[in-house]
Amino acid sequence: MSKKLIHWTIFIVLCIIWGSSFKLMHDSQKGLTASQIAGLRIFAAGLVFLPFAIFNIKKIPRSKIGLVILSAVFGNLLPAYLFAIALMHVDPPVAGILNSLTPICVVIVGIGFFKDKISQQKINGVLVGFIGLVLLTLLPPLMKGENIFSGNMSYSLLIVLATLLYGINVNLVGHYMKGLNAVHVATVSLSFMLIPTSIALWQQGFLDVNFQDVIVQNAILESAGLGIAGTAIATALFYILVKQAGGLFASLVTYGVPFIALLWGIYDHNKITWVQPVCLCIILLGVYMANRPERQKESAL
Repeated sequence: MSKKLIHWTIFIVLCIIWGSSFKLMHDSQKGLTASQIAGLRIFAAGLVFLPFAIFNIKKIPRSKIGLVILSAVFGNLLPAYLFAIALMHVDPPVAGILNSLTPICVVIVGIGFFKDKISQQKINGVLVGFIGLVLLTLLPPLMKGENIFSGNMSYSLLIVLATLLYGINVNLVGHYMKGLNAVHVATVSLSFMLIPTSIALWQQGFLDVNFQDVIVQNAILESAGLGIAGTAIATALFYILVKQAGGLFASLVTYGVPFIALLWGIYDHNKITWVQPVCLCIILLGVYMANRPERQKESAL
C-alpha cells in the first residue's frame, strides 16, 4: 500500500470518527445524563492511554507537567462536558458545523492572548467565519418568527465556547510545549483526567444507573466507544497523519467532519434546511481564508 493511500485512508477514518461523534453523544442521552456521557468519554480515553502514560511521563520535564494537565482540561475535559450539555438541545449536524469554527478560534486566541502577528487575510477569514456563525445561529429562529434569544441559541453558544477552549489549547501547546512529543503529551494529559472524571462519575450517580437496562448498556457502550475511538485512537491517528503527511494536509480534516455530521443528520431525519449547508460553506470559506498559506511577495529585481 502506497504512503499516499495510507494518508487518505487515515484522513477518511478521522472524518468518519469525528463526524460521527456528535451522533454518538446525542444517542447516548437515551440512557445517561450529559455529565455521565462526558465523564465516561474522557475516563475511557484516559484508561486506554494509561499504560503508555506510565512510560511517557518520564519523558516530560516536571516543569511542564502543570501545562500538560491544563492542556487536557482545555482541550478535552471541559469541551466534552460543553458538547454533551449542548447536544441535549442542539441537533448533531448543527454541532458538527459549529465545531468547524475551531481553526478560526485558534487564530482569534493567538491574536488576543498570545499577541501573534496577524495578516489582513486572516482577519478577513475570521470575519467571514463569524458571519457564517451569526447566520447559522440567528436565521432558524427568525425564519420561524421566534425571539432570537429563545430556543437553543444559548446551547449553540456552549459549542462555540468549546471551540474557543480548543483554540486556547492549541495555542498553549504551540507556545509553551514546543519540543515535547505530541503523543507523549496526549497520553499523559488524558491519563491525568482519570482522577477528576472518576470523582465526577461517582458524584453524578453513574454507579447507581440500571446496568441491566439495554438502553443504559447501549448508552455506556456509545460513550465509552466515543472516548476510545473518538478521543484516544483518533488523537493517535491524527498525530501520525501530521507526522507523515504534514500539518496542512491533516488540518483538512476540519473540512470533512461537518459533512459527515450532516450525512448522519439526514439519516436520522433531523431538521435540515438550506440554512445549514449554506452556513457550513461560509464558515469553511472563513476557515480556508484564515489558514491559507500566504504568498510571499516577490522580491524586487
